[in-house]
Amino acid sequence: MTYRKHSPVRRQAFPLFLAALAAVSVASLMLAAGAAADPTLQSKEAQAEAVLAQIRQLDSETAQAVEAFNLANIKLGEIQKEQARNGVRLKVARKSLGKAQLLLEQRLVAIYTSGTSGTAMDVILGATSIEDLLNRLETVDRVSDQDAEVLRQVASFRETVKNREAQLEKAHGAQERVVAERAAHRRFVEGKLRERQALLTTIKDEIRKIQERERARQLALARQARARVTRSSPDPAPAAEAQAALLSADVPEARYGGVVGIAMRYLGVPYRWGGSSPSSGFDCSGFTMYVYAQVGVSLPHNAAMQYGLGTPVSKSQLAPGDLVFFNGLGHMGMYIGGGQFIHAPHTGDVVKISSLSDSWYARTYIGARRL
Repeated sequence: MTYRKHSPVRRQAFPLFLAALAAVSVASLMLAAGAAADPTLQSKEAQAEAVLAQIRQLDSETAQAVEAFNLANIKLGEIQKEQARNGVRLKVARKSLGKAQLLLEQRLVAIYTSGTSGTAMDVILGATSIEDLLNRLETVDRVSDQDAEVLRQVASFRETVKNREAQLEKAHGAQERVVAERAAHRRFVEGKLRERQALLTTIKDEIRKIQERERARQLALARQARARVTRSSPDPAPAAEAQAALLSADVPEARYGGVVGIAMRYLGVPYRWGGSSPSSGFDCSGFTMYVYAQVGVSLPHNAAMQYGLGTPVSKSQLAPGDLVFFNGLGHMGMYIGGGQFIHAPHTGDVVKISSLSDSWYARTYIGARRL
């Protein structure tokens, strides 16, 4: 094999290349150092970070108010259903009372026209009201069994009517209180949203850059999650965690892993507080409620109420489809595997994928439930 010697020109060029490379590197470092030391840039970044921290706090408070609003809606719906049921029952009771009173009237007429004298007639003529008449007749020894049954029915139906009217009155008062609560929650949320918007306008350029980076990150996360769902592979877990999951007999096997594929269809749907459909938008509990409804599972539109369903699951036992909860039950999402979950975060955002290890979610994590 023949070796060719480098020419003098090439030998001289190589050190020059190294020198140029070193010069570029030094210049780059100097520029980076100059940028890092730029007080204006540092000030803007610090301001943006401070504003974002305030916005995160507002989002947290707003999320809890939204869930309180959702709970008030559920209560209001239950009150209205009970009012409707009691309204029907009141009509039935009044109709039954009318029939019983008609029978009583017919019996009283019969007693009067028969020329009956003595105690029964004295009681009838001496009564000052229907209540007084009923009380008097109950004390008469000569009242027949038939008359006693009529009296019993009248008294019973009158009591039923009275109770139903009282229940309706009570429900009406409860309805007024819940409507007032609902209005207060709405005003609170709207106030926080206005405050949030005002803060955002102060750092709109920084927010645009953050949103661009987040969109790119979400596309990558969505690709990874879809690939994981397509493979239908079990969620990778450390050996110790997998062993712990196998040893637990208290947690039922996950049955609804298929909802993850359904949930992924709604990536990018805008957040809307109180929302529970892709056409209008989702809030956090509205999103999980809508997705689970498509597999025949009915969930309430409230994170705290959803937390009361199913079986508790530890982080080491999480499986796709489990519900995960944060922020004092002010926020929730659905676990999709790989340490990630899908959720509707807050106003101004969309249905997206986040990691359980992200600082805010890790810090505010409450627990998980398996349906």
